[in-house]
Formats: sequence, structure tokens, C-alpha cells
Amino acid sequence: MSITDITDNQLIATTMATCPKCMGFLTENHKCPGGVWTRVSKAVLTVLIGGGVGTMAVYALEERPVSALVLASAALGAVLATAVRQAVGGRP
Repeated sequence: MSITDITDNQLIATTMATCPKCMGFLTENHKCPGGVWTRVSKAVLTVLIGGGVGTMAVYALEERPVSALVLASAALGAVLATAVRQAVGGRP
């Protein structure tokens, strides 16, 4: 397909701006799905799940781990879960 085959409507649809929060098209009536509390609750839930997975991983490897190791693994799990969420979600 060449550029001469593209109509004006197709060109506008492919060059429309996107919302930085939800990655939806920015139209005149754009409103992001979910509010601030939805985004905050999803972020907190991600951190808690990542911390829990990190803690369980340490207890799976060590019978009686040192508390500093449990805390460090929970923090690492939370950071990794947040990074995966951002990578999958498409947000910077």
C-alpha cells in the first residue's frame, strides 16, 4: 500500500495523539478509565503481591532465613513486580 492509496481519514486515525495515562486516543470527550484511587490501589496491590512472592521464594530456599534477607527479598520482589507491571502495561 502506497501513501497515495491512503485516504485523509486513515491518515488522521494513524497520527492521532494518545493519552499518557491510559494510552487511549485523545478525542474531545476523552476521559481516562478509572480514577486516581484505582491506579493507586493497583500499584499497592502489585507491590504487596511482589513482596509476598519474594518472601515466599526465600522461605522456599532457606528453612530459617535471617530477617534482613526476608526484607531484602520482599523489596526486590516488589520492585520487580512493579517493573513488570510497567513493561506490560505500556506506561513509562
